[in-house]
Amino acid sequence: MDDPRTAGRKARFEAVYTALYEPILGYVLRRCTSPDDAADVVAEIFTVAWRRLDDVPEGDAARLWLYGVARRVLARHWEKEARRRKRTAPLHPELRDELAAAADEFVDTSAVAQAFAGLSESDRELLRLVAWEGLGHAEVAAVLGCSAGTARVRLHRARKRLSRRLHSAGFDTAPLTANGGR
Repeated sequence: MDDPRTAGRKARFEAVYTALYEPILGYVLRRCTSPDDAADVVAEIFTVAWRRLDDVPEGDAARLWLYGVARRVLARHWEKEARRRKRTAPLHPELRDELAAAADEFVDTSAVAQAFAGLSESDRELLRLVAWEGLGHAEVAAVLGCSAGTARVRLHRARKRLSRRLHSAGFDTAPLTANGGR
C-alpha cells in the first residue's frame, strides 16, 4: 500500500497531467516535425514534471512552468537530431537526397512562411508563444524566465523584424504594427 506522501504526489501529478496534457501536446506538436518525436518529447516533459513535482507551481503557473520545461526538452531534442543527421548524412547520400526531395514537397514556401522562417529561433519562439499558445507578456516572461518588460520589448522587436520581412515580400503589415501587443 502507498504511504500518504506517495499517494498525494501521485494525485497531484495526475491532476497536473490531466489538466495540462493537451496544451503541452499542442505546444510540442507545433514545434516537432514528426508525431513520434512529439510523443517522445511530451513523455520527457512529464517525466521532468514527475521528478520535480515539488517545483511545479500551482494553478495556471504550472502550464507556464511546463512550457519552460518543454522549451528546454525541445532544444535538447533538436540538438540530438542535428548530431544524428550530421553522423548519418555521409552514410546514405541517396536516401538523404530522396528524403530532402520528399520534404521539399511538404514545405510551405509561401512568402509569409519564408518571412517567418527567416527570423531567428528566439524571435520565432516569442511569436509562437503569443500566436499559438495565446500567452500575454507576463506569461511569456514566465516561460522565458525574464521580466514582463523584457518580454514586451523582445516581442515588439520580433514583430518589427517580421513586419519588415513581410513588407519586403509585398505584404501590407499595418495591422501587425499598429497596436500589435497584448
